[in-house]
Amino acid sequence: MTATAVRTGALLIHGLGGTQFDLGVMHKALLRAGVEIHSITLPGHGGQPEDLIPVRAEQWLDAVTALYQELRPQYQELHVIGMCMGALLATALCQRVQHTAGKLVTLAPPIYIDGWSTPWYSQLRHLFYLIPGVASRMRVEEGEPFGIKNALVRAVVKAKFARGDNFHYAWVPLACVRQVDRLRQWVMDGATAITCPTLIVHAREDELTSLKSAEFLQQHIPDARTVILEDSYHMICVDNDRELVAASVLTFFGFDAPPPRPPRRARGVVPAADADE
Repeated sequence: MTATAVRTGALLIHGLGGTQFDLGVMHKALLRAGVEIHSITLPGHGGQPEDLIPVRAEQWLDAVTALYQELRPQYQELHVIGMCMGALLATALCQRVQHTAGKLVTLAPPIYIDGWSTPWYSQLRHLFYLIPGVASRMRVEEGEPFGIKNALVRAVVKAKFARGDNFHYAWVPLACVRQVDRLRQWVMDGATAITCPTLIVHAREDELTSLKSAEFLQQHIPDARTVILEDSYHMICVDNDRELVAASVLTFFGFDAPPPRPPRRARGVVPAADADE
């Protein structure tokens, strides 16, 4: 590294029930650009779904804050990137620490849980929260389309769930969805306090969270820009637009990004468990 080179790091935050593989292509894309990446396993993750039952949103936010504070002195630039619930945590982190050392990237941020596959009765969860013990016993199952539009990738992910591969929980307790709801409210209440440039990447066909989420952040974060994807569902880092996601993030960070390649539909890829090329 030359004397004038800037040491750049990135903190990557996965989604609810997920792992670092939620970020798919982002790992290799950032490494190729010379960015040092740091992933976190959030409290309650990396074990069994039941481990999430006692975890509170404060523990997730404290965990990412502690890692951020450890990393911050090591870099001239430190970017924060989050996927799904990780996008909420990334935003809440930047609110909390008044992040100005780098940029913020929110990938499929679920400010609203109102996508096309969300059943009308999902709002009844707020009633179940009030009944002692119910939210701890109720399961929210992962199911088709698993947030993935690409049929081949979706088939691979479905097979991995069937085998019990430890890349994502097959279900999460309703109790931790309540914590996500609390986190959503924190982000909504504090979005105007974000002081760093922010990129919002969101799929038009996201089955979990509609474009209202991207529009909310665009309207409330002072320095924000949005990329809308036209060929993906929720898991945008592993779906058809994954190359466009990576290129958009690299460009936002000021790196030269190769033009996105067309998605490989003719053969299976495994970006959700084996880092994509």
